[in-house]
Amino acid sequence: MRLHLITVGEPRLAYARAGWDEYEKRLRRYHKVQVTRVAGKTQVQESEAIHRAAGRAPLILLDPRGTQFTSEGLGAFLDAQAVGGTGELAFAIGGPEGHTDTLRAGASRLWSLGQLTLPHDLAMIVLLEALYRAATISAGEPYHRG
Repeated sequence: MRLHLITVGEPRLAYARAGWDEYEKRLRRYHKVQVTRVAGKTQVQESEAIHRAAGRAPLILLDPRGTQFTSEGLGAFLDAQAVGGTGELAFAIGGPEGHTDTLRAGASRLWSLGQLTLPHDLAMIVLLEALYRAATISAGEPYHRG
């Protein structure tokens, strides 16, 4: 399955760039990965760019209003999507103002990484690590010790 990762901007801090690169490389062992960086001067422009980038793929927005997954639950969700014939999922991290209500309403799912507010750069790494961990769980590999 293709995982399309859409972010507003890219990691700016050195630790975040290194973390993104590492987990993107790891994730590519299990999934086809496409990365799209979008920009916009306003929340509306950012959300419109995310919508265009996602195309017809089911869009999963990282948003504090969303539901949370356990690592095992995320693995099961991804497996169910693949078995159900979903060829691509688009995951999107918005900008500092988050996503517009219009984009939220059109999303397939809202996913919350938790109740803490994370810096943008760190949220990008957490997204990739969570997807990588879920992939290793599905593959029965020992990365996750849950």
